[in-house]
Amino acid sequence: MGKGRLEAFSDGVIAIIITIMVLELKVPHGDGVAALAPTCPVFIGYVMSYLYVAIYWNNHHHLLHTVKTVTPGVMWSNMLLLFWLSLFPFVTAWAGALSWLVLQRAIIAGGGSLGLAIGTDFKGKISAVAYASGIAGAFVDPWISQALFAAVALVWIVPDRRIARLFGE
Repeated sequence: MGKGRLEAFSDGVIAIIITIMVLELKVPHGDGVAALAPTCPVFIGYVMSYLYVAIYWNNHHHLLHTVKTVTPGVMWSNMLLLFWLSLFPFVTAWAGALSWLVLQRAIIAGGGSLGLAIGTDFKGKISAVAYASGIAGAFVDPWISQALFAAVALVWIVPDRRIARLFGE
C-alpha cells in the first residue's frame, strides 16, 4: 500500500472524529448569557479535544512525510493511533500520546527518515512526562492536569519543525 492511501484513510477518520465530537454540544436552554454557563465545561472539553485532534492531524501529516515504506507495523500502529483518537473526548490525551510513540517507532523501524529528524526526541519525552504528571495531578486538583495538558498542546500546536527542516518545508 502506498502512503497516500494511509494518509487519505487517516484524514477521513479524523474528519469523522471531529464531526462526532461536535454532536456532544447541545443548544443551551434559555436565551440569556446565564443559560450558557452550564454548557461551559462541555464546550471547554470540546475545544481542548478539537485542539488535540487538530494537533495530531497536523503532526501526522508531517510524520508521514518521513515514511518510505508502509509496512504492516506502520499500518497497525496508525490504526492504533486512530483508535485512541476516536475516543476523544472520553479518553485523556495520554492514550493518543502513547499510540503516537508506537507509530513513530514503527516508522523508524520501517526505514523512514524520522529517526534523523527527531534525534533524541526531547520534545516527545517531556510531553510524555507532562501527560503522566497531568494524570497524577488530576487526583490533586483538576486544574493541574488541565494546565499541563494545555501546555503540551501549546508545545505541539506548531507542527514538528524538526521534520519540516528535514524536508525543507
